[in-house]
Amino acid sequence: NIRAWWLPRAWLRGQSSGLPPALGMEVMAPATINALNGTSVKLSCTFNSCYKVENKQFSLNWTYQECKNCSEELFLQFRTKIMNKQLDRFGNRVEFTGNPTKYDVSFTLNNVQLEDEGTYNCYVLNPPDRQRGHASISLKVLTKEPPKRDSTVAVIVGASVGGFLAVVILVLMVVKCVRRKKQQRLNTDDQKTEEEGKTDGEGNPDEGTK
Repeated sequence: NIRAWWLPRAWLRGQSSGLPPALGMEVMAPATINALNGTSVKLSCTFNSCYKVENKQFSLNWTYQECKNCSEELFLQFRTKIMNKQLDRFGNRVEFTGNPTKYDVSFTLNNVQLEDEGTYNCYVLNPPDRQRGHASISLKVLTKEPPKRDSTVAVIVGASVGGFLAVVILVLMVVKCVRRKKQQRLNTDDQKTEEEGKTDGEGNPDEGTK
């Protein structure tokens, strides 16, 4: 029985360092998830990539931070296959429920405990994307279920807005992929031109360099 309540800040876009947003890899996860003590909760993490996932190159790390300044503990990893590190704090309660080939690297935490509160970091690398993407989730554990409220209007509005955003995101992804692949082709062409300039047609050094 999976129960989770999502706060208004729905999705956090992971930012890659060193590259403009148009060229960086995007990883998305809820900024905050509330889970009821003793239940199971899915910590969702998805990513956008212009390239097909190849298990031999794809890599994933899930880490846990008990506090902001605490060190990160690796508990779930993907290197050609999923590897559960089975930290003492989680035991066998971690279950990988994603599918990397569908750009989903989510996992489910069973029998949630109060001690599970903290920050969960999702790191993804899908070559030939050069930069690793990152997103984080703050997990809050509740001791009692929050009161229910009528959300019919919110659901209708949310569905309408969600549909519109889905179309916008799809268009942006197509544009981004076209730009990224064009940039990579230009970089490759520039490199070839530079190398050809060092030799003549027969592969010998140019006269000017003798």
